[in-house]
Amino acid sequence: MRAAGRPPGFAALLAADALASLAELAAAVVIPWWITTQGGMQAIAAYGMTLAVATLIVVPAAAPFGDRFCKAAQMGWGLAGLASTAFALAWCAARPFALAPVLGLSVARVLARTFVEPAQSALLPELVAMERLPAAIKLQKTCRAVSGVLGPLLAGALLGLANVPVALAACAALPLVAAAASLAIPRHPGGAQAFDARAWWRDLRAGARAKWTVPMERGWTLVNFVVWIFQGPAVGILIPIKVNALGLAGQWLGAGLGALALGVLIGSLCGTDRLVRRFGRYRVRIGLGCIEGLCLAGVGLAPSAAPMLAGLVFAGFCNATMALVGATHRALAIPRSHRVRMLAAGAVSTQVAGAAGPALVGIALAHWAVPAVYAGCGLLMAVSVLGLCRVPRLREFLELDHAHVVDWYPRQYPRVFPGGAGQAPPFMNAPTASSAG
Repeated sequence: MRAAGRPPGFAALLAADALASLAELAAAVVIPWWITTQGGMQAIAAYGMTLAVATLIVVPAAAPFGDRFCKAAQMGWGLAGLASTAFALAWCAARPFALAPVLGLSVARVLARTFVEPAQSALLPELVAMERLPAAIKLQKTCRAVSGVLGPLLAGALLGLANVPVALAACAALPLVAAAASLAIPRHPGGAQAFDARAWWRDLRAGARAKWTVPMERGWTLVNFVVWIFQGPAVGILIPIKVNALGLAGQWLGAGLGALALGVLIGSLCGTDRLVRRFGRYRVRIGLGCIEGLCLAGVGLAPSAAPMLAGLVFAGFCNATMALVGATHRALAIPRSHRVRMLAAGAVSTQVAGAAGPALVGIALAHWAVPAVYAGCGLLMAVSVLGLCRVPRLREFLELDHAHVVDWYPRQYPRVFPGGAGQAPPFMNAPTASSAG
């Protein structure tokens, strides 16, 4: 998107988004490394389960507020919360290890992210006109991919050159800069009236019901849930386990995560448009999902570092391309009044799958070797992706052009979205700015 045509606040959103992603991806390396080295496997298991339970409770409870209040303000305050909790964790890391405060601060970080991440996704369709949204989403994902490459490298450099407290302090400074950048995003205040708890509960149930009642959305979410049970560990906890099983030094963990992120960056920058033009969104979405699973299976069977890194690059490429396909369609199809809540529901399912996956991997590793478990996750992911073939109307939806998918859900399912496109939530009667998309 050329500078002359940028809508107000778009550059600020990209900067805040990229810096927040950089900080979170660096923290995602530093915090588990600290907990594992100081507290052992039981501590890291308790950490993972605590995050999953907290997400399951906090995200749906906070989701309706995302549609009631200014999203840019929520993003700024959430980033400030991430910064303050990271500073507190740095203070804890400078003292003898204690798990309880780490878990408490991690729950607080879940709450802060609950307001940051859905706002980041929901702001883009409000700032960018519909015809420019595909390019804007691609640029946003590219910036995140760059952060994905730099985040693990930054974490590895800080851990190698300094220590955990310094690394966590750096992870705290970045969200502060992102919060400052978010001040340039246009503010659209929500309703000034007092909050109605009963209306909030009705609206919360309405958002969850909308996610479940739309057949395509329900099927898409269920397939993604099953896929992530196997994909999550394969691109997460199994990478350090594989590095350790190969007898490699700790620096190879950063190299592995960097290789995965490099593949995501390449996929975001090139390849997606050409593949879609040649094969169509539907075939690309399913085909690359299956190929990614096979690549991850190859990573699990890799006998040395070089094929492991190559497999992670290819897996990252497939993941980025697969994620980009359909992202614009889905963002445009959801009505503005339900956008944050439905995105939050998807995040909850991902987090629950993200808790189930490591638990299953832990059980499997007690019976089978690392290569067999890793390869099994990749193969099961590839098989699970085929479930998209059974999602109602998915092929029809993905074959539509962008102009025809705007508010597609309320047009196809008016009983699920009785207010129609763009209407405010039931507990927010004051008018809001209309979406640019």
